[in-house]
Amino acid sequence: MEATFVHYALQFKQPSGTSRGVLKSKDTWFITITNGTSKGVGECGMFRGLSCDDRPDFEHQLQWVCDNINLGLPELLKHLVEFPAIQFGLEMAFLDLHSKSHQVLIPSKFTNGLDSIPINGLIWMGDKAFMNSQIKTKIESGFNCIKLKIGALDFDSELALIQSIRKEFDSKTIEIRVDANGAFNSDDALERLKRLSDLDLHSIEQPIRQGQWESMAQLCAKTPLPIALDEELIGVHDVTERQELLQTINPQFMILKPTLIGGIAGSQSWIDLAENQQIGWWITSALESNIGLNAIAQWTYSLGVNRPQGLGTGQLFSNNIPAPLNIKHGYLHYDPTVKWNLKL
Repeated sequence: MEATFVHYALQFKQPSGTSRGVLKSKDTWFITITNGTSKGVGECGMFRGLSCDDRPDFEHQLQWVCDNINLGLPELLKHLVEFPAIQFGLEMAFLDLHSKSHQVLIPSKFTNGLDSIPINGLIWMGDKAFMNSQIKTKIESGFNCIKLKIGALDFDSELALIQSIRKEFDSKTIEIRVDANGAFNSDDALERLKRLSDLDLHSIEQPIRQGQWESMAQLCAKTPLPIALDEELIGVHDVTERQELLQTINPQFMILKPTLIGGIAGSQSWIDLAENQQIGWWITSALESNIGLNAIAQWTYSLGVNRPQGLGTGQLFSNNIPAPLNIKHGYLHYDPTVKWNLKL
């Protein structure tokens, strides 16, 4: 076997705001494995400023993987515990290498075009008019679940925005999730959660900055609004520590981003622990290209999910990899009549 990697800069169609700043581009890396006439492609979508593998030796580690590809997937994964994006990229590439049809990694009714995955519509931060415009577009497109990034505007303005949605659409019509990306202070977070809960929301992701286990545990115990852990899971590699985190914080939900937490194997580890503790979960992409999104979607479908997942990011980029994935009426579909055209 031989392996190579290449860097690729994804460009947002329009600047996308989060509580960490405005995103205009997103770095990613594609790894290609060849074995005779067989080829497999995976994506190592390290997320700058968020991934635990955002470190100077990332590409050096990718080169090490390529130089040692004949060690095989299980052995390579053991050496890459601190590089979850590379772990996931390798899982994809090896699945693709052994697939009967290119990029059909986990064959199912989804990849046959016979079923779809419910997803939420993502609303990016911005001024009130911009966010309102996005909300109307998502609702008109058939979404019945939307996720709002909050924490950039002043809190009263964000409350007013959500109130305006609720005046027009009750919770049976539109499910609203919010994501604070750790923007709240632990001192005032509970009061803010109480005010948000009055608007009949589904949940809030990561209300306070990660790493404050005791503060988060107190919030989860007292909150009137279900809390979902997100960034909290990043960088926690050891299974015993993962179990300790969930037992200490005891959240209502958790969000799984395979690129950030060790790919399919790492995500499945979190799911097993969560289900033992009756903690709900759903899966979200982390701004990968369609290569990574495709892998996440196929694996997600194999889990038999029914609640909306966070897999609606494929249309964000102007130079995304053309793919059979498309969104209709709030569902992610795979069109098997559309062929992949990878030119990396």
